Amino acid sequence: MNRRKFLGLGVMAVAAMPVALSAFSSIDFRATKPDAWKAKTVEDAIKALYGDIKPEESGVTVKAPKVASNGGAVPVTVKADIDAKSVAVFQNMNPESAVAVFNVPEGGIVDYFLKIKLKATDENGGNGVITAIAEGKDGKFYKGTVALQVAKGGCEG
Repeated sequence: MNRRKFLGLGVMAVAAMPVALSAFSSIDFRATKPDAWKAKTVEDAIKALYGDIKPEESGVTVKAPKVASNGGAVPVTVKADIDAKSVAVFQNMNPESAVAVFNVPEGGIVDYFLKIKLKATDENGGNGVITAIAEGKDGKFYKGTVALQVAKGGCEG
């Protein structure tokens, strides 16, 4: 293949990319649900994002270390064994509870890994909780949680 033909095909591929990406329509939750990102409690953030729901406590697994030594980068894994439209992650240790919302593409597998910056848990030994809500394509909501502690000196200093 000569160079001009190769470059021409590359330009055509780049021009067609926005059309291809628009097929994976996704919701911008920050723009459409701004109150979810300002909510101070997990319950308020879930309500602002999904409305008044009663999620089943099954179908979603959240994993994190029991004690995180570095609050600046707490590893979290979220998995779901349901056919999901979206997955949202929340926590109760920082001032705003919403962490992230993922649009799940058609046929997508929910097996996400992320790192969250979290404040240290209180001196009284209280646990922090990370919650994940999956919006199923069946119209139901599913929930998973994990409790953890963040050692002092993490993201606070």
